Amino acid sequence: MRTALLLCLILFSFSSCKSARHTKAVTKKGSKVITSDNSKADDIVNYAQQFEGVRYKYGGTTKKGMDCSGLIHTSYKSNAVLLPRTTKDLSTSGSWVDLKEVKKGDLLFFATKKNSRKVNHVGIVTDINKDDVEFIHASTSKGVITSNLKERYWYFAFVQARRVL
Repeated sequence: MRTALLLCLILFSFSSCKSARHTKAVTKKGSKVITSDNSKADDIVNYAQQFEGVRYKYGGTTKKGMDCSGLIHTSYKSNAVLLPRTTKDLSTSGSWVDLKEVKKGDLLFFATKKNSRKVNHVGIVTDINKDDVEFIHASTSKGVITSNLKERYWYFAFVQARRVL
């Protein structure tokens, strides 16, 4: 019953999700054009994207290997924002944000273990297009990648979003 209620709540939030995006600055980084109204969030996301393709390593925080919370900790630290190092501690940092209100730089938390809603994975929102939320994270199987919340796996694993900026 509880799972069905949670599923209905998530489905409802996605069906009525409309992103209000106010663009103030447009910058070009490499071949990607990045638009946002928050330059600190842009800097954090750009820093995190430098790690794309880096293999997964539990406890890693460098280009030799990175884990999910290490990616968040390192990316925010590069912009003088100090956050906890573990996913569990990150999941109580900042303030809760409704999925319809997420912005670039917000954190998305997931429960990826079967039959568990305990948060064990985290990513950074990189882009929002209409009802489409992209995030960068360190996957145990593929390393640091950008994924989409519309993907079935991430959609059902999603637990909460938090704002730390």
